[in-house]
Amino acid sequence: MKGKKLAVVGVGKLGEALISGLLKQGDLKSSDIVGSVGQESSIARLKERLGIEGSLDNRYVVKDKDIVLLAVKPQNMDAVLSEITDVLTPDQLVVSVAASVTTRFVQERLKEAVPVVRAMPNTPSIINAGMTGLCVGLHAKEDHKKMAEAIFKCVGETVFVDESLMDGVTALSASGPAYLYVIIESLAEAGVKLGIPREVSTLLAAQTMYGASRMVLESKAHPALLKDSVTTPAGCTIDGLMELEEGKLRVTLVKAVVKAAERARELVNTQNARKQ
Repeated sequence: MKGKKLAVVGVGKLGEALISGLLKQGDLKSSDIVGSVGQESSIARLKERLGIEGSLDNRYVVKDKDIVLLAVKPQNMDAVLSEITDVLTPDQLVVSVAASVTTRFVQERLKEAVPVVRAMPNTPSIINAGMTGLCVGLHAKEDHKKMAEAIFKCVGETVFVDESLMDGVTALSASGPAYLYVIIESLAEAGVKLGIPREVSTLLAAQTMYGASRMVLESKAHPALLKDSVTTPAGCTIDGLMELEEGKLRVTLVKAVVKAAERARELVNTQNARKQ
């Protein structure tokens, strides 16, 4: 990333997190980054928080930049691409973080054969604990993959998948924090039911989930093996697990992810129908 010029179209919370991560790692300087915003007042925000130049003009922001990060809402993507298409060239890389917007959708709206990478980060990226799924478009090469990966490595972990799996990535890791917040909330409520103060109960639940997640990531052990290591014969954990199985927590979580993936596919089909 060193020596590259980056444009971020639509600098919201995620855009700020990505820019902040790149600046902290020293790969880019503030003078290497320009961002576009929707309101005049937000230009001062970019200068104050990030030290970068801001503009209301998307065309100005993306012109002659090495990498163009599109952080706009999915419903605004068509209009933004129409606005900037004649200033983009095949020498640039376009990275889209708009949910359910395919690389094909982007490529069909660009006049030139511009390399496109699609990214699906999640909200923990804001605290540098994110998970981002990536896939490449028709014209993207290995160096484009490396540049895109470098951006999101600044705020967490990354993985490349085939684009056919991106709806699943959206449903699992992008929507996943919402499911886990429900679990943390439920565990905390149980603690309150048992007389533990709510603040303490929430800490116990959240830190326990954090620790369990680290155990999976660092040990590389299958979650089932880690579960068994906690479950002693005739102990209290097995009784709790039996209640979870009776309540169908496992199958409910699977169905939740599958349902969210189906919805993501519906959004793609809706975009294609609008194009026609």
